[in-house]
Amino acid sequence: MNYQPSKILIIRLGSVGDVVRTLPALGSLRERFPSAYIAWLVEEKAKGILEGNPDLDRIILFPRKKLVKGFIHPFTFLPTLIDPLRFIRELRRMTFDLVLDFHGILKSGLISFLSGATHRVGFSRGFCKELNYIFNNYHVNPKDKRLNRIEKNLALISALGIRTAEPDPIIPASEDDRRKIEAFFMQHMAGNHRPLVALHPGTSPDTPYKRWDEERYAKVADTLIEKYHVWVILTWGLDERLTVEKIARQMKHAPLIACETENLRQLAEIFRRCSLYIGSDTGPMHIAAAVRTPVVALFGPTDHRVNAPSPRNRNIIVRKDLACSPCREFRCASRECMEAVTPEEVLDAAIELLNLQPVH
Repeated sequence: MNYQPSKILIIRLGSVGDVVRTLPALGSLRERFPSAYIAWLVEEKAKGILEGNPDLDRIILFPRKKLVKGFIHPFTFLPTLIDPLRFIRELRRMTFDLVLDFHGILKSGLISFLSGATHRVGFSRGFCKELNYIFNNYHVNPKDKRLNRIEKNLALISALGIRTAEPDPIIPASEDDRRKIEAFFMQHMAGNHRPLVALHPGTSPDTPYKRWDEERYAKVADTLIEKYHVWVILTWGLDERLTVEKIARQMKHAPLIACETENLRQLAEIFRRCSLYIGSDTGPMHIAAAVRTPVVALFGPTDHRVNAPSPRNRNIIVRKDLACSPCREFRCASRECMEAVTPEEVLDAAIELLNLQPVH
């Protein structure tokens, strides 16, 4: 496909981790087409990670929350039917000539088709879901169904003749973002020169099966503080404050509890200042890897080959090779794969990445 687009639409609606893992493809697009107009269609929950990105000309919000809320109420159902039509009309007025459908589901395929773009690039059958491939007219076959998601996204833009190594993703922070995080660290860690380790115990409310036990996080944190003389910061988001406070109460040595972050870029600023990140397969884990903080990633039900942090980063994946994993069984009661991960294994990974020696 030898083509020079003038207006490009990226479709990657969510989640946070998936949007972060599409950023290297955005960087490659901007490098290849420096004069093109590039917009990104995204849902509210991941919009913040894109704000201020210099490679983007526009962020288009897909009004998922508004549509869902309207459709579930009988008095607003019929008026809500107008909203998707209005949205598509506005999208067509933007006259995109190229759509890159990174999401690969029915919804993204329909949007791609209805955008009116002449060139619509998506994944081929077997590499997308819900008959997505029928809506796009250029198809890409990645080399492996279990390819790391970053590499799969870069494979999509190979249809445009772009052959590039993974560029550094951009997660920009405003001056206000940096000022707030800097003030927090100045207040609590002024003059500190010890390594700072971030523990992020939370996961999305929809993915409790990814979580590791709070008492194990507490044990890892205490050992790092007591034996290796590091600082530990417990990071959190949304409704996770009570979780980190519970972990702190189980610890013998007081950790630092992160300030409330107003957006994902502020969370990225915290991770930039850390020597190590420890946590499950979540959006914050991918944010930490994107800002090149070494990561100890705890994997259980999700596929570690597909969802591993950026291979360009220094990472260690801690998991157990069980017959039932990966599964993504949302209702799994035993969580055997996560229970099998021990504090000692997580500590060994942290010590290796930080090259720590016990302090006597």
